[in-house]
Amino acid sequence: MGSYVRPMFPLGTVLMPGGSLPLRVFEPRYRQLVADLSAPESPGEFGVVLIERGFEVGGGDQRSAVGAIAQLVRSDRLPDGTFALESVGTRRIRVCEWLADDPYPRAVVEDWPDAELTDVAAALALADAARDRLRALGELVRSAGYAVDAIPDRLGDDPEMTSFELCRVAPVGPADAHALLAATDALARCDLLIELLGGVEEVIRFRLGPNER
Repeated sequence: MGSYVRPMFPLGTVLMPGGSLPLRVFEPRYRQLVADLSAPESPGEFGVVLIERGFEVGGGDQRSAVGAIAQLVRSDRLPDGTFALESVGTRRIRVCEWLADDPYPRAVVEDWPDAELTDVAAALALADAARDRLRALGELVRSAGYAVDAIPDRLGDDPEMTSFELCRVAPVGPADAHALLAATDALARCDLLIELLGGVEEVIRFRLGPNER
């Protein structure tokens, strides 16, 4: 497909392929983005990247170069003139060049699929290990009084999408989520996920006190 131009939505969160993204749009520039996305000739896609420094409102932010394409699923105009959007992440992208923010952020992007795996079985086995680690951590997190997302009971046979599925429910912050999104392949992503979960476990056990360490 090569490079192409898409409207962009810099956010303080990371969108993974396969993940859902509800949005409330109130800034005038993003209302215009929604109007353009809803045009008959539009593919209904926009890019989502993490704001590394700055804020979602007002511009002047520093944006990551890796993100995901979101497909608009539903757009509802609310009585106050804002929009409630439902979208889903479809694929990973890299930003080649940022264009002018007028009337809203846009960028030249390219699709960035995972590197081809030489050992699919190893990647799937590591995904199973990451899921087991997530389940154990989930029980620990619940004991600390936190809510956690449901862990998948069964994993698919596509290592790339399986790794993203696990990352979507991992209790990590935006910077770590971005590192997971940017991992070169499913094997590296699951390996990093296990490492990050170890750090989360240490923090939770510290908060629980010496009896849980």
